[in-house]
Amino acid sequence: MARVTDEKPVPVGLSTASVWPLKAGTAFEIAAELGYDGVEVMVWADPVSQDVSALRRWSRRTGVPVLSIHSPSLLITQRIWSPDPEVRLRMSVDAALELGARTVVVHPPFRWQRRYGDAFGDLVDELEESSGIEIAVENMFKVRPPGGSKNSRVSAFRPSIDPTDVGFRHYTLDLSHTAAARMDALALAERMGEGLSHLHLADGTGLPKDEHLVPGRGGQPCAQLLEKLVSSGFAGQIVLEINTRHAVTGAQRVRDLAEALLFARFHLGQ
Repeated sequence: MARVTDEKPVPVGLSTASVWPLKAGTAFEIAAELGYDGVEVMVWADPVSQDVSALRRWSRRTGVPVLSIHSPSLLITQRIWSPDPEVRLRMSVDAALELGARTVVVHPPFRWQRRYGDAFGDLVDELEESSGIEIAVENMFKVRPPGGSKNSRVSAFRPSIDPTDVGFRHYTLDLSHTAAARMDALALAERMGEGLSHLHLADGTGLPKDEHLVPGRGGQPCAQLLEKLVSSGFAGQIVLEINTRHAVTGAQRVRDLAEALLFARFHLGQ
């Protein structure tokens, strides 16, 4: 795991995806209200998330920095910025540089992205070397194929859902994804080793879907992992990526995100 080099506390950020279906600006406002250390911008259909100038204005208005950019890697974001995944990743790195973010989060290539997949490792190395931005490749989970049986699952990613099967300089560990994949999150953290530089903190019950529960409401070892990170001198970033789309009121959304932040800070000893 990335090692701490000074006594500064580990930054705890809020993903703009945590306020969906509201816009990215709301995430900046809530992050400022609750005392998060920054935001991770999920680049997707929200026009603000795609606009570096708009994001810079929100950051200055609220005093909340951008810690990381989540490259448009989802199925629903395959045409945002460009239909070419290499261009999307390059634009994500450019956005991170312009906004002063340290990290770009990216998913492994889809199985059908043959050219991109063949060049992905070299592309990540090139961009990290030229920009100084950490490109942290995220663990994923298998999904049920169209028309498949209830228990059938396939990986949409190459070569697998586990980026340590290839090996990268930096990784994002997502605990909602480990829950959906029924992977041992602590063992995966060990495999990532010092390359673990970014944590998507959330929870899951083990259902084969991306739940992104408030940490402590599922079965993932969220507290144990946070405490392990502290004891190992973790020098990366932690981002709460929580699903609040079922919140009945704005106050309920804020309560959930406040609980998530309190959980993180408590188990980080902050």
